[in-house]
Amino acid sequence: MCYLVDSVNQEGSIAAVVSGVKIAQADVTLILDMNGIIQDVTLSNEVADENVDGWHGRLWPDIVGDSGHNKIERMVQDALQSGVSAFRQINQVFPSGRELPMEYTTVRLGGTAGLIAVGRNLKVIAELQSRLVAAQQAMEQDYWKLREIETRYRLLFDASNEAVLLLNADTLRVVEANPAAIRAFGLGRGLEFLAEIAAEEREAFQGVLSRVRQYGRAPGTLVHIGLDRQAWTVRASLMSGEPGPVVVLQLAPAGVHGSVTLRNSENSLDDFFDLLPDAFVVINRDGKICRANPAFLDLVRVSGDEMVLGEDLARWLSRPGADLSALLANLHRHGSVRLFSTGVQTGLGDETEVEISAVGHPPGRTVQVALLIRDIGRRLAPSEQSASLQSALAAIIEQTGRTSLRSLVRDAVDLVERHYIGAALELVDGNRTAASELLGLSRQGFYKKLAQYEMEGHSRGRPEDASQPRQADRVGRGISR
Repeated sequence: MCYLVDSVNQEGSIAAVVSGVKIAQADVTLILDMNGIIQDVTLSNEVADENVDGWHGRLWPDIVGDSGHNKIERMVQDALQSGVSAFRQINQVFPSGRELPMEYTTVRLGGTAGLIAVGRNLKVIAELQSRLVAAQQAMEQDYWKLREIETRYRLLFDASNEAVLLLNADTLRVVEANPAAIRAFGLGRGLEFLAEIAAEEREAFQGVLSRVRQYGRAPGTLVHIGLDRQAWTVRASLMSGEPGPVVVLQLAPAGVHGSVTLRNSENSLDDFFDLLPDAFVVINRDGKICRANPAFLDLVRVSGDEMVLGEDLARWLSRPGADLSALLANLHRHGSVRLFSTGVQTGLGDETEVEISAVGHPPGRTVQVALLIRDIGRRLAPSEQSASLQSALAAIIEQTGRTSLRSLVRDAVDLVERHYIGAALELVDGNRTAASELLGLSRQGFYKKLAQYEMEGHSRGRPEDASQPRQADRVGRGISR
């Protein structure tokens, strides 16, 4: 609402202003003198039933709530100084006791004609704000109801002993698989389910899916899945989802007796795996975790197997030169791996030293890999190299005050660099490329370090004892200086 008043003569000013206010449809219009005393009042139809004759001759602050006195004084001062005041909210109290939230602005009239205060009822806005708050609360309640439903669905989905797969209706790729399905088929997100079915049954299974797309569900059918071509009964139904519809597959081993025998066998094996004191993990050919025992969950600091099933094991084995790709390369080359030294990154950001033994199945065309991961962090004792390193550093520290700071720092840096280069070479069994990656050095830079410390023999046999560096000679020279 904007009011432009160029100049108004004292005679007839009130009538002219009131006429303009009526056109603007304000709810309350007050004509004030220069001291803020009410000279005239005009009300809109919404509050026309109020008797405000008693307002004439009173100060404006006297007819509002106590909290509005300071606001009125500031509006009057602003109007007298600059011609117009900002909009301010005030609780307007009528003689009947009715109280309404009003938004006022004050404009100075020309010359000494006084001021005009224009108020607009904020009751509608307040009601809209109340409705908005109520709508937000209702939306929040609906959101938490949806979260509760989703949590229940997730618990049922993960706890089900029946294998359940969610497939993209167009691509037939796995959108989600519950732990039972991951253990049974080794399928993770993004893998194509149709490739797991026997070739001679794929066309018939496509016909089942066409019926599901048309009618929403289809009768159970028998298919053979996996390398061992085990028979499974599959029930399919269609479910809406984003970005497109999803096919829900419920799979159970075919045959009552076979199902009971298989389930009992799996349960007994699961009991053994769960009781293992060392971490045990089964991954598929893509490195996705199909099975993990509680010891592995403790090792990587997670609370449940649903947080690791279907995830890439490389997420936790990421040490350069000793990661999952290096482990699998050794496995494919030798058929099995024993005492592979590396580190496991935990969910808390720290690293645990481990040894891994692994074997693939079936031999020659590995589809699944079983890994036994042993935490050796607790049994690692300080090596002779570390003890000698500390002794040599102590010898350097003893020269403080006898040798220049620059010489002391240079000798200490050389000593530590030589120690860690020797330790890295020993860790990777003399492989220079892997050692350079482990230390974050380029190959050329790593070779320069080897030549600088005369350590070329480390990569061709048992590494020299890095705890007996030539820095001792430098310390001796420092003493002579």
